[in-house]
Amino acid sequence: MDFGSLLTAMVTPFDELGNVDEVALKGLVDHLIATGTTSIVACGTTGESPTLDHDEKLRVFEMTLRAADGRIPVIAGTGTNATRESIEFSREAEKLGVHGLLVVTPYYNRPSQDGLYAHFASVAEAVSLPVMLYNVPGRTSVNLDVDTVLRLAQVPNIFALKEASGNFTQILHIAAEKPDDFLFYSGDDKFTLPMLSLGAAGVVSVASHVVGSEIRKMMDLFWQGQTTEAAVLSARLLPVFEAMFMAPSPAPVKAATALLGHSVGSVRLPLLPVSETFQDHLRELLSRLGKC
Repeated sequence: MDFGSLLTAMVTPFDELGNVDEVALKGLVDHLIATGTTSIVACGTTGESPTLDHDEKLRVFEMTLRAADGRIPVIAGTGTNATRESIEFSREAEKLGVHGLLVVTPYYNRPSQDGLYAHFASVAEAVSLPVMLYNVPGRTSVNLDVDTVLRLAQVPNIFALKEASGNFTQILHIAAEKPDDFLFYSGDDKFTLPMLSLGAAGVVSVASHVVGSEIRKMMDLFWQGQTTEAAVLSARLLPVFEAMFMAPSPAPVKAATALLGHSVGSVRLPLLPVSETFQDHLRELLSRLGKC
C-alpha cells in the first residue's frame, strides 16, 4: 500500500450540538483530496481522539472510508495506553476496511523501552494491516528511542514512523540506520523540509487543511532538485505552520479551515475555540498567501 507523501491528520467535524457531522466530513475529505492529500489519518490527536468515545471513532472511520470512496487510503488512529485495548480496537478498525493504522506511544503510564517494543509489536502482530509508529513525547511524556525504532522496524508490517520529537540528533540516527524499506515522516509541518533532506518520505500534516497544495509543491520542488525554491516556499509557509499550534490544537486549524469556507465546527471541552483576535490573525496569514 502506497500512502504517498502528504498524509493529513484530519480534524473531526462537529455540528452545532457537538456531534460528529457526516456532511461536513464528506466535504472536508473532498477538499483535502483536491488540495493534494495522499492519505487521511482519522482520529489522531488532531481529530480530537481524546474526547471521542469508542463508538464515535469507529463511526468516523466508517464515514471517512465512505467519503474517500477508494480515492486515497484511510489510516485509523487506534493507539491507546493499554495494549489489550489497542489490539482490540485495531482489529475492529481492520474489519471496517481501513488501509493502515497509526499507533501512538502509550501515554501517561510511561513504559520502558522494552515495554514500548512489546506494546507495538503486540499490536502489529494482531493485525495484517500496515502500522505506522507515532512518536510525540511532548504529548505522551515518553520517547521512542532510536534502538527501539530500529528493533520495531524489523516487525514485518510496521512500515513507518511519524516522528514528532523535534530531536534532530535522534532523527539523524534513525535516517542513517533504518532499513531501506522502513519509512519515516515528519510529524511537524515546520520540520518537513529539513526532514526531507534526511530522507523522510513526507509529512503527516495539520496545515494541509489550509495549505495542502503549497506543501505538495514544496515537497515536489525539493525532490526535483529545486532546493532553494523549496526553502523559500517553506519560509513563506512557516507563519501558518506555527499558527496551527499557537493555541491548543486543533482549535487553530479548525478556525483556519472555516475561514476557507469549510465549516468543521468547534472543539470539545476541555479545549476552547480560538478568540476573534486570533481568527483575525489567521485571516491575515492566509490572505498573505492569497487563500482568503
